[in-house]
Parts: sequence; structure tokens; C-alpha cells
Amino acid sequence: MRAPRGLAGLPRAYIPMKNAIYYSVAAAFAEEVGAGRIVGGHNRDDMRVYEDTSEQFFSRLQSTLRSGSDRLRSRRMTIWRPLRGMDKASVVSMAYNLGVPFELTWSCHEEGTEHCGRCPGCLLRKRAFKEAGISDPLR
Repeated sequence: MRAPRGLAGLPRAYIPMKNAIYYSVAAAFAEEVGAGRIVGGHNRDDMRVYEDTSEQFFSRLQSTLRSGSDRLRSRRMTIWRPLRGMDKASVVSMAYNLGVPFELTWSCHEEGTEHCGRCPGCLLRKRAFKEAGISDPLR
């Protein structure tokens, strides 16, 4: 899989403005159901690679989303990212201790019914499980 024209030099898994899109949809849903918080699972390792997981991005996005909705503004809607200070191995350890069913999680960036084992998502997953000292049930 090659990066689309104009995205050369970016990670293969990069999707232009992905988090702006996802969080805009989440904000629309939050507005509809009366929620005051949107929760994201980005971790410290993500912030090293993707600009749209940075503190600055989310601070500005939260302000932008509030500015577009009186309901979100009056609720002081926040984007909460409880994993942002943790690396992937720490997240895996915490998830293991919480009993997360890892066999139901998906990390692969390729199409298919099984993880490819070669794409950046699979390689990062493999490394995180190894560093956490936990056996990945998908291996």
C-alpha cells in the first residue's frame, strides 16, 4: 500500500484529518444525546507520529467544537484522553489487568479478516505486547 499522491513522507497509516472528522462526528452525537465528554484512546506513542493527536490539536479542536454549538458550550463539553501520558506497552498492561478481550481488538492497517503482522499497526502491537511481557492471543 502506497501513500496517496501529496502524502509522500507521511506514515502509511496516515489518513488526512482523521481525528478532526471522527471527533466532529462524536461531538454531533454528544450534542444530540446530551453528553458533556468525548473520550479518546490516544497514547503517548501516537503523539510522536501523528500531529492530530497532540495537546495543541485537541485543545483547539475542543474550542472549535464548542464554538459551533451552544449546547456543547453550555455543557462545557470536554475531550478527555486518559491514556495520553502512557506508552503502548503500559496501555497493554493496564488493559490486561482490566480483563480486556484482546482477541476482539484490531490493530492492523490492512484489509482482511486477520492481522497481516507486517504493517505499522501490527508491528507496534507486537512490540507493545513484548515490552509488556504479555502474550498476544492473536499470535
